Amino acid sequence: MNRRAFVTGLGALLAAPLAAEAQQAGKVHRVAFLAVTGEYRFDALRAGLRDLGYVEGQNIVIEYRSAEGNYERLRDLAVELVRLKVDVFVTSGTASTQAAMQATTTIPIVMVGTGDPLRSGLVASLDRPGGNVTGLTQLGAELGAKRLQILRDSVPNLSRVAFLRNPANASHLPYFNELQAAAREMRLTMQSVDVQKPQEFERAFAGMMRERPDALIVTADATHELRRDWIVDFAARKQLPAIYQLKDYVGAGGLISYGASLTDNFRRAAIYVDKILKGAKPADLPVEQPTKFELVINLKTAKALGLTIPPSLLLRADQVIE
Repeated sequence: MNRRAFVTGLGALLAAPLAAEAQQAGKVHRVAFLAVTGEYRFDALRAGLRDLGYVEGQNIVIEYRSAEGNYERLRDLAVELVRLKVDVFVTSGTASTQAAMQATTTIPIVMVGTGDPLRSGLVASLDRPGGNVTGLTQLGAELGAKRLQILRDSVPNLSRVAFLRNPANASHLPYFNELQAAAREMRLTMQSVDVQKPQEFERAFAGMMRERPDALIVTADATHELRRDWIVDFAARKQLPAIYQLKDYVGAGGLISYGASLTDNFRRAAIYVDKILKGAKPADLPVEQPTKFELVINLKTAKALGLTIPPSLLLRADQVIE
């Protein structure tokens, strides 16, 4: 081999990885965001991606799809996103994750805001999820007993507790079972109130009040969030103490919330997206569980309900609204 041929060959070898790197650097990634509803969660994801150097229109495109509260639309939306050849899904909640799983077994899925992903069948294990799904959970079911305890500490003579449930949300049945087990130990009675669509609230809550519950538990279900102000107003009018999973309800006038921050979870989901876009496999990325849970108490609402929140509970609170 003459010198010129050697140099030319060497140059080609050196240029190949540089060209591949430049091609990767210039690639525009396509990320799907699928939700029942919840634009503020989408904004949190976008902020997290910006923190990691992703700029929409330059190196990333986000395809946002919302079912606008209608769970039945999720499957069609997931199929539509698959046809767009997205690089990764971000799914908000259990139902959105299930819809994406039905639509694809190959495109990576980052789930966020789900209940127990093991009981819902979303992953094989938390440490090694297997398949094409990983992400972050809210651990709704495991927190049931703690929420019941907070209610018992706050509401004198607590006996019957209603649980607002969405039959279309696969995480709600294990959550309700967890609540029932804890209620038996505390000698409390649980009742379920099923609401799948926003227009069902008036009828369902009228039926709930015929059973005369002493308190209400509300999850972070996206369909229920559409009627957040209505729920909070109903509880106030009926003098019904309620504990919520999301602190937004307490800011709107609800009594107490206890749970992980959904906004933080969606911001952290960007880390999973970044790892997957850089070559990581979802099967090898452990599912992240929240380690911090916020207790928020609205003393104005407590006073309006005639309740005295124990000092010990107030000392534990991360935020007290006066």
